[in-house]
Formats: sequence, C-alpha cells, structure tokens
Amino acid sequence: MISVIIPLYNKEHQIANTLHSVLKQTFQNFEIVVVDDGSTDGSVQEVEKVNDNRIRIVRQKNVGVSAARNKGVKEAHYDLVAFLDADDEWKSNYLETQYNLYLKYPQCNVYACRYEFCDSNGIISNTIIRKLAFQGEDGVLTNYFEVASCSHPPICSISVMVKKTAIVNIGGFPIGVKSGEDLLTWARLAVHYKIAYSRKIMAIFHVEGYNVSEKPKRIPAEQDLVGNELSVLWHIHHTPYMKQYISHWHKMRSSIYMRLNMRKNSINEALKGLKYSPLNYKLYIYILLNLLPTNIRPF
Repeated sequence: MISVIIPLYNKEHQIANTLHSVLKQTFQNFEIVVVDDGSTDGSVQEVEKVNDNRIRIVRQKNVGVSAARNKGVKEAHYDLVAFLDADDEWKSNYLETQYNLYLKYPQCNVYACRYEFCDSNGIISNTIIRKLAFQGEDGVLTNYFEVASCSHPPICSISVMVKKTAIVNIGGFPIGVKSGEDLLTWARLAVHYKIAYSRKIMAIFHVEGYNVSEKPKRIPAEQDLVGNELSVLWHIHHTPYMKQYISHWHKMRSSIYMRLNMRKNSINEALKGLKYSPLNYKLYIYILLNLLPTNIRPF
C-alpha cells in the first residue's frame, strides 16, 4: 500500500484533475491524504466532490508547503509515501512504475522517475537528465549530485516515492525555506539513502508560460538557508560531486539576481559558486555580464 500526499493551497481549478490522475492509476492499492494548507478559495469543496473513500482531507493553518507535506507524512497510514502537488498529475502507470522499483531494488529507500513539463498552451517539453550511471531503463542512481549538477533536477516533488521512515529520519521537509525546500530534501535523502531511478517519464509538471526576458517573480531569500545546509552536508559527508552541486545552486541564485538587475548580489553568488567549483565557466560569464552596461546586456 502507498500513501499519496497532496499539499493543497488555493488550487480549486486544478485539484480535481490531479485527484483523477491518481484514481486512474493501474496500481490501485493506495490512500490519498490531501493536506489543506488554509485555502481561501473553493479547493476543499472541489476535493469533497470527488467520491472515493480512499481520500482523506487533513486541515491546517496556512504555514507553507513543507509543513503541509510533513503533516501528510505524519498522517500517512503506510510506509511508502508518494508526493504530488495539487496542480500537477501522473500518467496512469506512475504508481505501478514506482512500486516495481521498490520491489526490484530492496536496498533503496527512495524511488524516482523522469517527468515532463506542460505549459499553459498544452505544449510538452521533456526534462533533460544527463550522466545517469546505469545503462538500462532503470537502476540505482549512485551519482545523484553529478546528475543534478548538469541536468534538470532528477527528482521532483511530483515524481518521487520515499519510505516513510527515511523521510522522517532526515527531519522531513525544512520549515521556513520558501524556495528550494524540495531540492534540499532530495539532497538530504541522497547523502543518507540509495535511490532507485527510472528513465520512464511518468509525471506531468504544469508550468505557466515563461520567457527568459521576463523578470523573476520572486527574489531569492537574503539568508540562503539551502546553500548553508548544503555546505554543512558537504563538510560532514564529502559526497562525490556535491561541491559541483553547491556551485550549481549558487549559479541558479546568481542568474535570478542578474535578471533582476541586482548586480552586486549576482556577482557575490557567482563568487560563492566558484569557491566550490572553479571550473564552472558559466559563473565567469555571469560576472562578465554583470559588469557590462545595461544598454548592451543581452536581456
């Protein structure tokens, strides 16, 4: 049996589709725990319209997605927990694929697969996952940080199943982190547990239209809790390629600051990234772009 955990906040127009994607699974031995994080729209009413006794609604005040996921883990009846966001969906054999990984790789505690992006016009784009350490359709992801440093995130909050004991042992999802809380969680899991991985694309991540010329909607947190903890994890575990991953994290923050025209912040993040990976050439490019006059910058 699998506990499906769905954090819910103001997704009244998407949640029904998400739930139906679970109910249509070829693997039917599951419960669904919907954690309402203080929604102010009709989200809960939309859940109540879906008639299936495997669905449970748990309510809490609006304290964020990490707390909602942690509440779902606490409420889960089974040791296998699969996460899904309230505006995304699974392909019909998603849970079957994950459960087969669980059976095939008993040494693992984390099970993940590829996912795809779907924009507001219904246009699909695949994730790019490079340098997997196995040749077949699935295997053990022994080089998580190497893959994560040069690809889309190999693990996503809609494409992962975890043993409940594992997610509890790492302290759950971090509270108080508004961006990157999921990436930090996968990093914590990767340094402690083995990951079974499938190349199959089994989940659909819905994204709004995005244009590189548009400014990001969110400024990175001034206190980089994710970067700080990644650094602590590196100094404790010295996991291969983790330094490159930390550099990659600072590169992402530098890019956001640069597009917001916050040049000093962008350069500082690039310098932090170079400390962990001096060969990360893109960071040198970011520094150069930040030094160019605004009227000749390419964005």
